[in-house]
Order: sequence, then structure tokens, then C-alpha cells
Amino acid sequence: MLIVATAVFQLLAVGYSEVLAGDAAEAGALALAGGGNASQAARHALPGWSRAHMRVAVEHGDVRVRLRPPSPIAAVARRLEVEASAAVEVR
Repeated sequence: MLIVATAVFQLLAVGYSEVLAGDAAEAGALALAGGGNASQAARHALPGWSRAHMRVAVEHGDVRVRLRPPSPIAAVARRLEVEASAAVEVR
């Protein structure tokens, strides 16, 4: 029963992390479109616990956010890392 509960928790954590990564990428793209700091905006769009587990890359109007979901096993979290991106046209 404990293994099933852990697996369900992990699946929910991955789904939630995917949503958070998408929101952060969109916030970064909006900041970039307004002339702001995309990386900083993406970081501020996430709750504090997840900021330590994220990476942001900004390149040619594309903001890419990678986020590791919370997991009781660190190796599992690394393998389940999610990625989201958002783009704006930079003029």
C-alpha cells in the first residue's frame, strides 16, 4: 500500500510541476516582451520551495524552464524533470 501511495504522490507531483513550469515560462516570456528580466520573472512566478529545483534558459525570445518535482528519492526527481517553454517575438 505504501508503494502505491508513493507512486500516486509522485505522479501528482510531476503534474503539478509541469503546470508550475509552464506558468514560470509564460511569466518569463511576458517579462521579456515588456523589456524586463525574464529569468527573474520566471523565478518569482514559482513558490519558494520549487525555486531551488529549477533552471531557466533565455535565448532569442524563448524562455525555457526545467523543474524537478518533489520526490522522496532524489534520483527519481532527476529522471522526472519537466520542461516548459514560452516564446515572444523580440524586435
